[in-house]
Amino acid sequence: MPSPVVIILAAGRGERFLASGATTHKLDALLNGKPVLWHVLQAVKSSGLNWHLVKPEGGTRGMGDSIAMGVQATSGASGWLILPADLPLIHPASLQRVAAALREKPVAVPYYRQHQGHPVGFRREYFDSLTALSGDFGAREILRDSRLRGKVLDLSLSDAGVVHDIDALTDLRLAQRLLNARARRMSG
Repeated sequence: MPSPVVIILAAGRGERFLASGATTHKLDALLNGKPVLWHVLQAVKSSGLNWHLVKPEGGTRGMGDSIAMGVQATSGASGWLILPADLPLIHPASLQRVAAALREKPVAVPYYRQHQGHPVGFRREYFDSLTALSGDFGAREILRDSRLRGKVLDLSLSDAGVVHDIDALTDLRLAQRLLNARARRMSG
C-alpha cells in the first residue's frame, strides 16, 4: 500500500497565541532562530512521506475547512495524516509510525503518556467523511464513530512532540527548553 499524505494544517488565526502577549503569528514565532512552521516542515520532509500544506491566503473558517481542503487537494492519496502546523517538536519517525499503523487499522491515533496527539491517520475509505468537514469542527466525530466500530489503532509513542503544540508564549518557551535538552542529549 502506498504511503499516505501528511496534511499540514497552517490556516489557523493563532488567536490564543496573540492573546498570550505574542506580537507575531505562532507559526512565524522563532524557535532556535527558525519559525515554528519551518520545524514542522523539516520533520515532515525528513519522514520521507508525501505532504501538502494547507495555508490559503486569508485562512479558512476553521479546522474542518482546512482538513477538507487538504484531503480534496490530495484526492488520489491512499490516506492522510492530519498534522496541525504548531507541533515543532514532532519526530519524523513518529510520522512514519502513524503511516505504518494504517496498514493495521483504518484510523491511527498517536499517544504520548496517555495524551492523545497528532497526526491522526485515516485511510482512503474516509475520503468522503473528511472532505465533508466544515467550519471549526475537525475530525473528532469521525474519530469517535470509528472508535465505536473498532476501527482505531491507538499507538503509544515515546515522542513528546506529538502532544506539545504551540498555543501560547509559555508553550513556545517550553518547546525551546525541550529543544535545548534534546540538543544536549545528542551532543553528550
